[in-house]
Amino acid sequence: MATTPSSTLSSALSSTGLSIAREPFDAPDGARLRAAQRAELDVRYGSDDHEPGTPPSAADVPVFLVARDRDGTALGCGGLRPLEPAVSGVPAVEVKRMFVVPAARGTGVAVALLRALEEEARLLGVRRVLLETGTAQPDAVRFYEREGYLRTEAFGPYRGQPLSVCYARDV
Repeated sequence: MATTPSSTLSSALSSTGLSIAREPFDAPDGARLRAAQRAELDVRYGSDDHEPGTPPSAADVPVFLVARDRDGTALGCGGLRPLEPAVSGVPAVEVKRMFVVPAARGTGVAVALLRALEEEARLLGVRRVLLETGTAQPDAVRFYEREGYLRTEAFGPYRGQPLSVCYARDV
């Protein structure tokens, strides 16, 4: 059963017609959104070999959110992958597969989705949210910086990867 991240966020979203709820990582709409993200990144990076480390899966992404418009159309998604404590020194998660369809960019969907992921992280008892984006995604870099994420040292599989740009935010 899908649940919203918090009642406060849910109330704020309902006035916009946007809903954000947990869904299984491997549900069809999430899979379609992730495939669209991969296709976009393949074009941006000029190949399909642009993800260091193990790709996320239902087994290691316990929180996966899908944002929908009032008609139920899936507009964006994002998940949380728990990280080992040694990665950041405090309980942390990594944002995985954060994506908003091009037609919905600039409409507040990404901000709402990111805030919902942060709320989910807090509910998990996590103190820090980490993420990786890339040099071919200047729009994502600007977005995360605008939303209060600070550039941080590369972590885990992103260490030594010249295309990776890592960020963190305490929640």
